[in-house]
Amino acid sequence: MEDGTKHLGHCRVDMKELSTNPGGLTAAGVILTPKLPHVEFSLACNDLVASGRDRKPNALIQVAVIDPHEQCLVSHACTEIVEANRDPLFLTGVTFPPEYPASPETLVKLTVYDAKDKSQDSSSFLGSATFSLGDLLRAKDEQLTLNLRSSDGVCAAGTVVVSRLKMGEMEEVDVDHITTDIPAQKCPLVCESASHACINRDDSLLTGPVFKNPVCKVYRFQTVDGKWMLVREQMEECTLSFSIPRQLLSLYIQEDMKRIQELRELGELSPHWDNLRKEVMTRYGGIISSYQDTLAELDKITGPSFKPSCCKAQKSLEFIPVNLHTQRMRVTCPRKADAFYDIVTVGAPAAHFQGFKCGGLQRLLSRYEAEKKSFSTAYQCIYYSPEHTAKAQEVLSTMSHLHPLIASLADQLLQAAQEHSSPGLKDALKNLSDKTEQFAHTLKDELVKSALLALHAARPGYVSKNQKQGQVQAGQQQGHVHQSVSSNPGSGQNQSPVQSLPGHSPATSVAESTVMCNNVEGSQTTTRGEGAPVPQKCQQDSIPHHKEYDEEEWDRVWASVAKSLNCVIAMVDKLQEEDNSKQELNPEQQLADVITSHNPGDWREQLCPLVTRLKECVTEVVERAKRAMTFVLLQEAACSIPQGLLLQQRRDVVFSQALAALSCGFIMRLYAGMEDKGFLRQLHLVGLVAQFESLLSTYSEEIGMLEDMEIGISDLNRVVFRITEAKTDDLSDLQPLVCGRRDHVTVEVPLPRLVFQSLPEEIKEGKPVRVFPVLFNVGINEQQTIAERFGDISLQERINQKNFEILEAYYKSLSEKVPLECLPCFQTQTDLKELLETLGQNVVTKKKKNVEILWLAGTICRRLNGIRFTSCKSAKDRTSMSVTLEQCALLRDEHQLSKDYFIRALDCMRSRLTQGDVGQLDDPEAGTVAENKPASRHFYPIALLLVSSHLLVVWLILSLVFLLAKYQ
Repeated sequence: MEDGTKHLGHCRVDMKELSTNPGGLTAAGVILTPKLPHVEFSLACNDLVASGRDRKPNALIQVAVIDPHEQCLVSHACTEIVEANRDPLFLTGVTFPPEYPASPETLVKLTVYDAKDKSQDSSSFLGSATFSLGDLLRAKDEQLTLNLRSSDGVCAAGTVVVSRLKMGEMEEVDVDHITTDIPAQKCPLVCESASHACINRDDSLLTGPVFKNPVCKVYRFQTVDGKWMLVREQMEECTLSFSIPRQLLSLYIQEDMKRIQELRELGELSPHWDNLRKEVMTRYGGIISSYQDTLAELDKITGPSFKPSCCKAQKSLEFIPVNLHTQRMRVTCPRKADAFYDIVTVGAPAAHFQGFKCGGLQRLLSRYEAEKKSFSTAYQCIYYSPEHTAKAQEVLSTMSHLHPLIASLADQLLQAAQEHSSPGLKDALKNLSDKTEQFAHTLKDELVKSALLALHAARPGYVSKNQKQGQVQAGQQQGHVHQSVSSNPGSGQNQSPVQSLPGHSPATSVAESTVMCNNVEGSQTTTRGEGAPVPQKCQQDSIPHHKEYDEEEWDRVWASVAKSLNCVIAMVDKLQEEDNSKQELNPEQQLADVITSHNPGDWREQLCPLVTRLKECVTEVVERAKRAMTFVLLQEAACSIPQGLLLQQRRDVVFSQALAALSCGFIMRLYAGMEDKGFLRQLHLVGLVAQFESLLSTYSEEIGMLEDMEIGISDLNRVVFRITEAKTDDLSDLQPLVCGRRDHVTVEVPLPRLVFQSLPEEIKEGKPVRVFPVLFNVGINEQQTIAERFGDISLQERINQKNFEILEAYYKSLSEKVPLECLPCFQTQTDLKELLETLGQNVVTKKKKNVEILWLAGTICRRLNGIRFTSCKSAKDRTSMSVTLEQCALLRDEHQLSKDYFIRALDCMRSRLTQGDVGQLDDPEAGTVAENKPASRHFYPIALLLVSSHLLVVWLILSLVFLLAKYQ
């Protein structure tokens, strides 16, 4: 991203200051705010001489640093081109960021060129000059005037003026006092912050945990009142580009391995179901092997922390987002506090390796759901809707969480009983009751009951009640039922085992199965073998195989749980009543009771059998429900073997890219808002809105990308963030951690201890922070012109309408829970409600390339303290043009950028990457970095919707063909 640089800068941890001055840590300022550059200077030229006497030069300056060890030039920066001017004043300055190894002896070479055109392909050398940073810092007013030496060594090319940029000068005050008190032995490279605090370069600074490799730019622009503002852009890579996908891949592998184990634990199944189970397990094994190979390849990668666009279709990198970068624009204005504006730029989350020949996820999933019923017929499975399978996954997840929790709470109850602690007993009982009720609420679902019946019908030797009666009437001996399935869905009582079960016929719904479950009578005993009665009790046991399944048995199991819990509650009440009555007796009576009563250990002894029974009953419920829900997922996977698991892989890929970008944006926004109490309150009360701006066209393969992106962004609703206290302040302990499962992912964000302690109690207690992702898309390139003329843009219209409703609902929730005064203030005081109404009107308005939608959505996001993302196919051209236009518009609207400087500012920020901007262009690895750096300049198409001439010709030809075909 060449000159398009901004971001939360270097998130640095100043360990020295943390240890010596914890009181000065007003929230996270010391740790999480970016350090300012050590030295910056502006450039201007006077009396430049061009190659032709009557021609004024188009000047630009290349800035290089002379390596003191190897005595070679290293390209460092480049100014914009100032056209037709002998005395050019360059708006693009030069900055040496804090991590740059600069010293007073560092030599800087300035080379002035006359660019014949903006392409800079043909430029002529005018002159050069060299100085050291020490010379600049020691000069009067920290300004140098250097003679430019021409190629023949004659100083007739003009002069170049180098002036140190300082924030103090922006405030029009005497700033000499800022640097005069620095001891002589100290390195004089200091920077002036808004509070005029000096930061010494010798401080031990560490880079942030997730941001690295900053690229910095500095500009000076004039305001409407003739004063100057400083604008700094800083772009950084994010290590989460690789770390989040790696963790997700490990999570996917663990989840699928667990699914295989659960399928094994289903027990014995009939040959038909057993074959399907083996096929599903084989498919899961293939996915696990593929993910393990991908993970192994990712572990080998070193170098840049992002995936360049040239690698977007590479198999081993398909889980990695394209060109994920963070940018921050920091603005220093006269007599105003600093302001900064952050944005995350990333290529559209999409499965580029798998391609878009058949469309993207949205279309593929819709088609898959429509065809899954026919798959269930072919594979003789029950058809379960996405809601049913989601419910099954939720039940499994809830059980895995609540089962050990209930067991732990039961042990705490026994511990409180052993200690004879009435308050502890009361609290433990309350927690145990609450969690058991939550457990019951989750599992007492008709889906569980009907799935238990379905599982029983899939056991070997299953004989239905109707079949059994028919066989008895015919005098036939009961035996195993033939496993083949009648081809007639309406074969009635003589159906095969699969079809005889309501819901197993392709023409029968799960609801019909549930009706039958409620009509079958049961008994109070469980029979085995020849039918010998076995007392009903809570124990781990599989569903009986060789008898008709008693649907009411599931209700009896639940009744046992409820009875066991009531017994525990009654016993606790009894023990507490006895304890209270003893406290009311006089000392002589208490002594007599102690002599005649049991020892103090009786509380535990009396409670232990009841608590043990409760745990056994809960365990039995878990085992039965776990098998039932696993069977539901088995049928879902079996019905979807042709393509369902492939779609799941595609969804995993897209979600991985989207989550990496979201995590990067969340951490960036969290670091930036640590000192904002209103923001922290909003964080835990409501959550954050994450606004994704997409510039994809609804034409050709970009339709598939947009369909992938829509599902990927929507799936981010399953993500919550939890802020935790890091074990240590080491960078390795500050890395975000991903846990959970596919349908519910938690990202833990560790913070240093002192920073964590400054957070609100709700966040410190582990309350999850929700994120509300919204996606707005407006295609803006030439392909979108063709799509609007000949194609279909309904996908874009539907996405914008749907996500506007989400954004509107978020605003309503926010306004109810958080005072709007806590939100950031802007110069443009348009009411948020009015902005939303305008956005809603634009969403439903039929207008070509309505970029007002993107502008309004971005403005609302900033006003709501949200996270801003911008994407196109590769996060380069369109993305970079959009970012630069947005930045200049913010400078104009919020910081009074002069109208005369608007276009010049835009040109400066959009100036093309040259060899002077990135010194590693000759290095293949560095070349990919340079390629990606333009990724944060966004194409905001208000002024740049010109169709190239060759595409215009194609368009006209297509129009002619269309008209001829129409009239024929």
